[in-house]
Amino acid sequence: MFLVRRVLAVLIVGYFALMFSQAPEFAQQYRERLAGAVDELTTAIQIFDEQANHAGLDRQTALNIYASSNESSLHQQVDAMRRSVARYQLLSDQLEDLAAASSVLRPLVIARQPDDRIFSDAWRGFMPSFPVSLAGVIWCGAGLLIGIFGAASVSALFGAVARFRREALSRASSPIKGRALQ
Repeated sequence: MFLVRRVLAVLIVGYFALMFSQAPEFAQQYRERLAGAVDELTTAIQIFDEQANHAGLDRQTALNIYASSNESSLHQQVDAMRRSVARYQLLSDQLEDLAAASSVLRPLVIARQPDDRIFSDAWRGFMPSFPVSLAGVIWCGAGLLIGIFGAASVSALFGAVARFRREALSRASSPIKGRALQ
């Protein structure tokens, strides 16, 4: 049982160290996708703004005119553009926050409010890397600490179960103790 607990502890610690060491690389890949999404939204918004300006309107006036139209397709365009502008603002703010944060803190910036679509795309396309940066080493250390805590918790649980079983077997095998408890 002792050997099983040791092996399990090493596996838990190693797993957490490995997973946490990838946090800075995942943040980098997320950041690249985020920047791409901001660029695409910027292009779509600029095209809309150019079309509005060509008609002598600003964005808000054009949206208001489209919204007051009886044409349902224009209503859909207004809704889509408003969602695009709101998404652009959210993603741009997060991109600025990521740019301002140190590489060690970027995974926490993402964890605070990730964009579901970008996060899932980044996760699907994630390519692990060997952590040679200071941020990778720090996150690996954090994973080690969490892994040690997790392994200690699992070990304590196994130890408690083993003690309980020994005590139960001891009580059951000793007739004197068994009668005294009754």
